Amino acid sequence: MREQLRIGLSFGVTSAVITTSGLIVGLHSGTHSKVAVLGGILTIAIADAFSDALGIHMSEESENTHTAREIWEATIATFMSKFLFAMTFALPILLLPLLAAVIASLVWGLSVLAVLSYVIACKQCVSPWRVVGEHLLIAFVVIGITHWVGDLIATWGT
Repeated sequence: MREQLRIGLSFGVTSAVITTSGLIVGLHSGTHSKVAVLGGILTIAIADAFSDALGIHMSEESENTHTAREIWEATIATFMSKFLFAMTFALPILLLPLLAAVIASLVWGLSVLAVLSYVIACKQCVSPWRVVGEHLLIAFVVIGITHWVGDLIATWGT
């Protein structure tokens, strides 16, 4: 796989897992509303995918080492992977009761993050378990904080 596509794909998928998982947990604990969670997922899939793609675009430009084609490959790969992967989180929300959908979404996202982390670690010839553990720990911290913030916001509303 071309380097720029790999950069965009790994960034987009990782960002989709972390951002969408945090959003789902936070909105669920704050609202317990399927509509709010689904709306949040769609917002992430669109607005954050464009934001991440522009971030990668500008980062690649600032390195001043890539061709315009390489920069656009990374930009498009980031947008597409973030958008498409974030949209996969909508499926459980549409098909399952909300609590079950939140759990299914977390299992899905954390599994993909673990597999991606494992593949990256193996390519770098470093301990996969350390890399997987590090990345999952970060995801769990985000999930825990967003759950707490959602609970906090829910108590303010009452």
